[in-house]
Amino acid sequence: MTSIFAAPKTKRNAARKIHIRRLYDMMNIAIQRNDYVRANRAWSILARCPEVDWKALWTTGVYLVAEGLDDHEKLSSKIDFLRVMMLQRPSDKEIILKELCLRLILSGRYREALDDLELYLPSFPYQDNPILNIYAGLLTLYLAQSPQQGQANGPNPKLMRDAQTYFERAASLQPDFTLAQGYLDLLGTMAGQSQASPSDEDQDEIVSPQSDLPRRKRMRTNLMMQFPA
Repeated sequence: MTSIFAAPKTKRNAARKIHIRRLYDMMNIAIQRNDYVRANRAWSILARCPEVDWKALWTTGVYLVAEGLDDHEKLSSKIDFLRVMMLQRPSDKEIILKELCLRLILSGRYREALDDLELYLPSFPYQDNPILNIYAGLLTLYLAQSPQQGQANGPNPKLMRDAQTYFERAASLQPDFTLAQGYLDLLGTMAGQSQASPSDEDQDEIVSPQSDLPRRKRMRTNLMMQFPA
C-alpha cells in the first residue's frame, strides 16, 4: 500500500477508497503504539469491506485476535484462527503451519503439534522445509522423555529414532543448520550413555534398587528443551 494521502487511481468511490486507506494506516499506527483496542476496531471494519482481502492480511489478524483475553484464551483463539486460515489460504499453508505449531508449543499442546506435523510432513512441499523437520524432531525428542511415552529404563527408543530421522532430514536440507547437527550430537551422546550404563552397573558389587533413580532424574532434567519462539 502507498502513503496515507495517496490519491486513488480512479475517481469512482474515491472518498470510500481514501477512507479505507486512512483506516488501514491508522490500524498500523495503533499496532505500533500497542493500542490494541483501537487496532482491533479498525481491523474489524476493514475485514467487512469488500475492497479488502482480509485473508491476505492473516498475519495482522493472528496478531490482533483475542488480545484483550488472558494468555490461555488468547493462545487458543489464535490457534483456532490459524486453523481457519489454513483452509482459507492454501497458498500460505506452509507458513501458517509453522505459525500454528509454534502457537501449539507455546500453549503446551506438544502432542497436538506433532500430530499436525506428522500429517503434513510426508507430502510436498512440507517435507522439504527444515524448520518443520526441526519442530518435529524437538517435539518427538521431548515426548520420548515424557512419563506417558518414556519407559522404565529411559526414553522411548522408537520416538528417539523418529527424532533422529527428523534431525537428519533437516541437516540434509540445510547443511549449515547448526541446530540440527547439535541435536544429532546430543542423540549420539544419549545413545552412548544408554549403552554404557549396564556395564557400569555390572561392575558394582552391591547395587541398591533405587541407586540409579537420581541419575535418571537428572538426565531427564538436563534434556528438557526450550522450544524456539
